Amino acid sequence: MNQSQSQQTSEGRHEDDTALADFLASLMDYTPTIPDELVEHYLGKSGFQCPDVRLIRLVAVATQKFIADVATDALQHCKARQSAIVKDKRDKQQKDKRLILTMDDLSKSLREYGVNVKHQEYFADSPSAGLDPASREE
Repeated sequence: MNQSQSQQTSEGRHEDDTALADFLASLMDYTPTIPDELVEHYLGKSGFQCPDVRLIRLVAVATQKFIADVATDALQHCKARQSAIVKDKRDKQQKDKRLILTMDDLSKSLREYGVNVKHQEYFADSPSAGLDPASREE
């Protein structure tokens, strides 16, 4: 490797280090959605102890991103499922435009990220499950 390539690599590494340091410093001013105490609790349960708040907040931000991605994907599964239902039952479903997220939607989304979810047979997957038979037809 010649001198100009090693100098460019060194400069690139320096820029990456500077960007990382700036990002970690910005985490001190950021309040994540997931509280530090909750992240510390679950990290502690897994055997990880870290006194650096920046690292705790980095894990919180990564967790928040993961949850947002799973929720967005589950919403897409829900919309696809309900649009298929609307094609079958156009007249009845046109009035009700609410999206109902089911465990099946969430399971499909999580499966894309390598998380397999198994739920009990008594788990209600439909919005009318567990309701009084008279109120189901509304």
